[in-house]
Amino acid sequence: MRLILALVIGIATTASVAEARAQSLASEDDINTGLFNVAVADRIRKKCDDISPRYFTALGYLQSLKNEALKRGYSDTEIDRYINDDAERAKMEERRNAYIRASGAHPKDRASLCRLGRQEIARQSQIGQLLKAR
Repeated sequence: MRLILALVIGIATTASVAEARAQSLASEDDINTGLFNVAVADRIRKKCDDISPRYFTALGYLQSLKNEALKRGYSDTEIDRYINDDAERAKMEERRNAYIRASGAHPKDRASLCRLGRQEIARQSQIGQLLKAR
């Protein structure tokens, strides 16, 4: 009985630690800013036929974010759990849409997203560096 109780407490503690680590990944501002940049660029490239992604640039950028998280002590599992968490995705989508609107575009309007994408490319922002005009 003691062994079962110890195992249950150990599993609960491990789950709590992993959850706390995932929540602390949410507080890594620079990593989340990078994920935000990718989210905005992804929305633009999906909605605007005149703009395409720089796939290799984006993959390299995402890998650099993951490497930074790993360097800070997060595991692959913690990182995957965080980026696939539905609540975190919803927060990122809200943040992305707020940025798009604040930039004078609408998240579902192709023409305004194309305009925003071209502006980001011209500014050579991190978002713009993930995109290219056709």
